[in-house]
Amino acid sequence: MSSTPDPQSPADRAASFSTGADVYARVRPTYPADAVDWMVPPDAAQVLDLGAGTGLLTRRLVERGLDVVAVDASRPMLDELATALPDVTTHVGSAEELPLPDASVDAVVVGQAWHWFDEARASAEIARVLRPGGALAVVWNDRDERIDWVSRFGEILHTGDQLQPDSEQSSAAPALGETFGEVEVAEFRWLHHLPTADLRALAGSRSYFLTLPEPERDRLLQRVDDLVVTHPDLAGTQEIAMPYVTTAYRARRR
Repeated sequence: MSSTPDPQSPADRAASFSTGADVYARVRPTYPADAVDWMVPPDAAQVLDLGAGTGLLTRRLVERGLDVVAVDASRPMLDELATALPDVTTHVGSAEELPLPDASVDAVVVGQAWHWFDEARASAEIARVLRPGGALAVVWNDRDERIDWVSRFGEILHTGDQLQPDSEQSSAAPALGETFGEVEVAEFRWLHHLPTADLRALAGSRSYFLTLPEPERDRLLQRVDDLVVTHPDLAGTQEIAMPYVTTAYRARRR
């Protein structure tokens, strides 16, 4: 990333996560267990977590006794993952050029990262490393902005972001090409409990925030602080339950 990142540059936005890996690992939500069960076939043994980041989804896979390999473009993000999950093999790499052999995994999962990929090239590479009949699953966590304070929080986060609709919450179905079968979809609603004070850090973990000049970052965080002390659902609370809608897609390699 350059010394003066551009908040409207997808490349600078993607690179920004390397500077905030520790915060990302601490405050970003995990994925609901029932969604992960739906995403990963019951007969899978070897699974690639692609765009694994700090391991939020990787943890769920390891809990199921799966043999997991994690690939991400950011070494600092993978370092956070390796600290928490030292038995997971990690590789710095891209979805378009995966550092894995042909037909080497039973499933590939992508959590909150598909929008960073070249869709056609990534689909072809994923098909290459999947065994015949293997599964690809793409999953998104979106805040449920039907709740007033959540909607206002989202408005603060997106102010001035010209890449909207939010690339970090773009839950459209992936276009996978003829190598994959029918794309299925399922939705899961759940609550992520976190300290109210962590709303500030959650705002600061987004790529848009990480690429802003410091004065603009300070103004955004002040607006979050103001929301916390003035909104009746937040004022005086120590912990909140952030409502999420998790949308998952899955398809089998032909």
